[in-house]
Amino acid sequence: MTAPYDLVVRSRSVLVDGEWREAAVAVRDGVIAAIAEYDEELQAHETVTLPEGQVLVPGVVDTHVHVNEPGRTEWEGFTTATRGAAAGGVTTIVDMPLNSIPPTTTVEGLAVKREAAAPQASVDVGFWGGAIPSSLGALEPLWNAGVFGFKAFLAPSGVDEFPHLSTPELRRALEEIAGFGGLLIVHAEDPDALDAAAATPTPEATDPSSTPAADPDGRDYDAFVASRPDAAEQHAIAHVIDGVRVTGARAHILHLSSARALDAIRAAKAEGLPLTVETCPHYLAFSAEQIPDGATQFKCCPPIRDEANRDLLWEALLDGTIDLIASDHSPSTAELKFAGDGDFQEAWGGISGLQLSFPAVWTAARERDIPLERVLGWMSANTAAFVGLAQKGAIEAGRDADLVAFAPEEEFAVDAAALAHKNPVSAYDGRTLRGVVGTTWLRGRIVHGGAGELLDEGTRTPLGELLSRPGSTR
Repeated sequence: MTAPYDLVVRSRSVLVDGEWREAAVAVRDGVIAAIAEYDEELQAHETVTLPEGQVLVPGVVDTHVHVNEPGRTEWEGFTTATRGAAAGGVTTIVDMPLNSIPPTTTVEGLAVKREAAAPQASVDVGFWGGAIPSSLGALEPLWNAGVFGFKAFLAPSGVDEFPHLSTPELRRALEEIAGFGGLLIVHAEDPDALDAAAATPTPEATDPSSTPAADPDGRDYDAFVASRPDAAEQHAIAHVIDGVRVTGARAHILHLSSARALDAIRAAKAEGLPLTVETCPHYLAFSAEQIPDGATQFKCCPPIRDEANRDLLWEALLDGTIDLIASDHSPSTAELKFAGDGDFQEAWGGISGLQLSFPAVWTAARERDIPLERVLGWMSANTAAFVGLAQKGAIEAGRDADLVAFAPEEEFAVDAAALAHKNPVSAYDGRTLRGVVGTTWLRGRIVHGGAGELLDEGTRTPLGELLSRPGSTR
């Protein structure tokens, strides 16, 4: 006789191959063993039938998370970050190489990071390496140790231990990474464009009838956006595209904010260059018109831009120019986030949104009549494919049983103090979102803490096979 399954989850609505169907998902040894008919008789140690109003979806794979441990664990640590992830339907995260101390720019730094994460992770955790001036020429050992690629800044990162690359250094990094088939992921803002914006006087400063403020940028959100202009992203992305064209290296644009860069990205993709692009929930859920002066909980770099820009980002997701959505969860203490009493130049820049990213995107998508399966394509199937996690991103026999019971029509009001994140600061605080996570299973077990695994080269598929698998929205 066939041994019983460990778990069977029955639902009237399961996302399979990008479509909804009634099904019973059977799990054995942490893997989806079969997808049966809803009423099929299956022997299992545990059977769960989802109630009306809940659907069964694959766990979200978030490829852009700043956990900050060790070194800045007071900002966020692996316990709180991964618990927040699971509460938000995220079953896999890939951790950024900063703002931890040491940064993940060496094999030794990766070992420190893995040691910190291993006993705490409630979900699966992978790691990005870092490409900084001092690590150039020594990236391949870190790749072989299991990082999923290398993050680089083209403008100052905000922390001294992670300096940015100049344009010539960017080219060196791409050449080196091309040599071993790796991936460079880029914070694409051009420092010259940022400096030029900082040197441009505000209208108030050039008006002789006005009394200039002590700090003209200060609490004014529009002035903050002007200090991080579209041109900064456009110029930096142009440098990346030029480097990819010359070297053949695979590159990825992180947290695209400016729609003005989309034409260049479309042209690069039409040329066949190995370039991928992400945007973030906050760029899709908010617009500059909604952000009050002094509301530094909304500060991020590049910034949240205007409503027309947001519309164009959504269009670029729908037509495949933007490949995926990741949270860019970048928390800090409340003291840092509200430093300067609402001064955008003093406050820490970063949105704390890991737990809320899935419902936030779904809420904004639903308002545009975009179906839930498209959202999961961008946040689960495509993110998993992007980093080469062939076991993740879909409900399919043979894949990890990372499952989420999700109530797409249920609403909730965000209370930052009730989130699992370490610090009760959120741009979504007080906002009503749609989509409630009921249960999160990681490899067939309800997430209670400490069950996550660390992902390395043994789980990474070479070159990722981006957007080529079932469930892709491309």
